[in-house]
Amino acid sequence: MAKLTKKQKEAASKIEKNKLYTLKDAAALIKDVASAKFDESVDIAVRLGVDPRKANQMVRGVVTLPHGTGKDVKVLALVTPDKEAEAKEAGADYVGLDEYLQKIKDGWTDVDVIITMPSVMGKLGPLGRVLGPRGLMPNPKTGTVTMEIAKAVAEVKAGKIDFKVDKTGIIHAGIGRISFDADKIVDNAHEIIQTLIKLKPTAAKGTYIKSIYLTSTMSPAIALDPKAV
Repeated sequence: MAKLTKKQKEAASKIEKNKLYTLKDAAALIKDVASAKFDESVDIAVRLGVDPRKANQMVRGVVTLPHGTGKDVKVLALVTPDKEAEAKEAGADYVGLDEYLQKIKDGWTDVDVIITMPSVMGKLGPLGRVLGPRGLMPNPKTGTVTMEIAKAVAEVKAGKIDFKVDKTGIIHAGIGRISFDADKIVDNAHEIIQTLIKLKPTAAKGTYIKSIYLTSTMSPAIALDPKAV
């Protein structure tokens, strides 16, 4: 097991063991314990009382964070020529079709989100092995396969993220940066938690939100009180 650095020990000492914090207190504390020289990412991990192996307990959705993610999201719009101008005006970083399909086939995946049209999805099928594992495959459920290209690009640039429960029943999502005011971290965290509550599967029994943790890139996890949230 790796030894903790002096800064890590100092950060850990500020977090009370076995204490469940309110979201407001956790947001303030995560800023206090952050010590990296770069603008750390703030992430949330929510353990749900679901069995992801069962289709009727799968939790997946999208949410637009009120204050964005603080990250410059690189968007690739795979569209036909008649939609290229629309995608560019909306702020897409890369716009095109066949040339980018070839680049992806050759191993290029230097983007965060791919937005495309229903008519193009057939061409993306063979690239599933490349895009799937990286979470880049467009999906109608997350709004990344649509004819409303401009709207989709603008929403992603503004802070729209998609999430999916993993095989252990946990939702992971980036909700901001350490440079954010604590109130903005609270607002973003609250938005995704409320969205998860609305998406509770009817087949899920018992406690739905089992635990919530707030972390930054280099800091220890801070446990939240699910009931308080």
